[in-house]
Amino acid sequence: MSAGIVFQLLAALAYALLGAGWWRQLAQGREDMRVGLATHAFLISGLVLQAVGLQQAMLGQTDGLHVGWALALSAAIWLGMLIFWLENFLMKLDGLLLILLPAAALAAVLGGIFPNGRIVPHGDSEWLRTHLIIALCAYGIIAVATLHALFMAALDRQLHRPSDNETHRGLVGRALDTLPPLLTQERLLFRIIGIGFVVLTLTVITGAIVSMQALGVLFPLDHKTIFTLLAWLTFGGLLVGRRTRGWRGRTALRWTLVGFAFVLLAYSGTRFVLDVLLN
Repeated sequence: MSAGIVFQLLAALAYALLGAGWWRQLAQGREDMRVGLATHAFLISGLVLQAVGLQQAMLGQTDGLHVGWALALSAAIWLGMLIFWLENFLMKLDGLLLILLPAAALAAVLGGIFPNGRIVPHGDSEWLRTHLIIALCAYGIIAVATLHALFMAALDRQLHRPSDNETHRGLVGRALDTLPPLLTQERLLFRIIGIGFVVLTLTVITGAIVSMQALGVLFPLDHKTIFTLLAWLTFGGLLVGRRTRGWRGRTALRWTLVGFAFVLLAYSGTRFVLDVLLN
């Protein structure tokens, strides 16, 4: 078993233990869920372990870049967790951990179970390395925005169903009660989407440069390019609609989900089909 697999699985264990502790506290009726020193310690441990695992899996065994769909997903979720950890110092987002921790544990487990992938051609190219780092950053930021939008949709649905009592809401309802007000979340959501769109734009630009160097064309007609451009157009349209027409709520959720689906298909979807289904 390689070191990358071990570190990824250890990170998954740290996330899972912390997540189980948080959900247990919620089940016991605790409403004031806050990130304390112990939580910070587990989060930092998981982030460090996952980062080491990703470094070993992607760069530790070959001279080039070794990337697969599960490793890309794990790297994206790792970045999302890092963004949450930093953002939580500025705004109370503690309740997001109730969903982020299981997602991070699952992503780390997948990165450990499916470490296989492909060696990226021209992996020693600085432009290609820069492009892949920026692309993974865009992937992670958009994943965080999508999870945030889903939380907002669930909270909005709960607020519009006041007849639901505490029993019917259960753990999920109490988890939603730990989140900030909708207007605060909405401002944060579009700030994250705006940052993600800028990073996605850099992804498109650096990808065009790499493509021109390697293939002699700016935008090759492959799945990755097509889905990336569709994602860029989707999030650009969402931001324009927000500014000119005041889009929010369910409209913003639909556009965010569609954009994230395009981003997911741009890499993980096609790599999953090639690496797993078609072997």
